[in-house]
Amino acid sequence: MSAGSSEAPRRTAVLISGRGSNMAALVRAAEQEDFPAEIALVLSNRADAAGLEFAKAHGVPTLVLSHKGYSDRLAFDAALDAHLKAEGIEIVCLAGFMRLLTPWLVERWRNRMINVHPSLLPSFKGLHTHERALEAGVRVHGCTVHFVRAEMDEGPIILQAVVPIEPGDTPDVLADRVLEQEHIIYPKGLELLAAGRLTVVDERVAIEGAKGGLAPLVVPAV
Repeated sequence: MSAGSSEAPRRTAVLISGRGSNMAALVRAAEQEDFPAEIALVLSNRADAAGLEFAKAHGVPTLVLSHKGYSDRLAFDAALDAHLKAEGIEIVCLAGFMRLLTPWLVERWRNRMINVHPSLLPSFKGLHTHERALEAGVRVHGCTVHFVRAEMDEGPIILQAVVPIEPGDTPDVLADRVLEQEHIIYPKGLELLAAGRLTVVDERVAIEGAKGGLAPLVVPAV
């Protein structure tokens, strides 16, 4: 935020379980002047998550909270929630956090917890999205930033990026192209939320100042 801003950046936690490439994109975005969120914590349920080293190298506090030390999902989520509250966290970003969260935790962070998913939701929820998109023969694929709800890969959609499927695409090639867009729209989604530009009404997201009138897209061009 600029020196003249009256509001401090929103304290944000990013939850990871692995390499955390989307976490890295969020950290880099938050390092820019006037970004309305601060990555105040990177938390992982795995001590060997590679993304922890990136966070440390960028001066972001980290925490390992192993789910193996808790009797069930609710006990783990209660401990997770307590740590987030103790750190003064205001927004939570899921970035490859390979844990199913309980409805209890999701509701406590309702409209303050977001996720990025590698498909154009509601299509291809769950895993192996790129393989399934290719198998289905769809012409476009992409990624979605959305608010988190108790059901897996459900929640009001904030942003989506469309990636055309090219002849000869493999799941890995398509995944790389989609990931590039994830790294663009996830920081933008966090920016919109932290700046107070998102309103959820009847499980639909309204974005203050958003531009409409996108041109129809035909893929492939014929």
